[in-house]
Amino acid sequence: MAAEIKGTNQRARGLERAFDILDLLRRQNRSMRPNEIATQMGAPRSSVYELVRLLLEMKVLENSGNDGQVFLGSRLYFLGRAYNNKVSFYESAERLLGQIVNETSETAQFCKLEGSKYTVALMKEGNRPFRISSNVGELVPIPSTASGRLLLGHLNDQEIMDFLDDDDFNLPNGERLHPNLFIKEVRQASKDGHFTFDSIVDNYTHCFAVPVFNKNHKCIATLCLVTPRDDGHSNKEMYLNSLKKAASELVLHLEAAPMPDFI
Repeated sequence: MAAEIKGTNQRARGLERAFDILDLLRRQNRSMRPNEIATQMGAPRSSVYELVRLLLEMKVLENSGNDGQVFLGSRLYFLGRAYNNKVSFYESAERLLGQIVNETSETAQFCKLEGSKYTVALMKEGNRPFRISSNVGELVPIPSTASGRLLLGHLNDQEIMDFLDDDDFNLPNGERLHPNLFIKEVRQASKDGHFTFDSIVDNYTHCFAVPVFNKNHKCIATLCLVTPRDDGHSNKEMYLNSLKKAASELVLHLEAAPMPDFI
């Protein structure tokens, strides 16, 4: 056990030192020889030379010139592009949530899966005097949510059952949702292109969810509204139109700057 812990600690120090090398090159903004890197870091030369060799093999560093100098590599460029696309996507999502709130006055959310649970990733509170909000980042069983009927639409029936825990079907109101009913609602939501229902978390809200699709037409996120129950029923079509218009804009963003399936 002691040897295993020692090995883990050594790998962690090696990883930290590798990032120290990258940070040094970024700050200096010039090519450097491993010997110079080791001197400026105050690190053992043998360790720095080995890490530089590994980073070169992975294209995280690249040779620069003929005297052994290295600089940041092409792999970092593509990693940076992926990160930039993600930041840009979330900025667009946040802007569109504001647009939805302006159009509906209701609380708007950007939601997604986190493992086998549902979470609110972004939220803009409604501008009504009485505001409805949720805890951003809280993990919630998928069957308790409107979004869950859309986020699992790409799975077959058995895959849905394998993906969820049996306890997930125990609802906050003390009742149990039959798995077959949940799967039926998943199929209907995929067909309709949205899902709405009176919240099973409380007695006064109505929830709306529409899908955000990737290029493979897989629902990778949802845009949602949480509204007072009466308003939700009265303004259903207008609220859905606002959500679907915003979701279409996010899909265009994904087509312009593709991202991994999970945001």
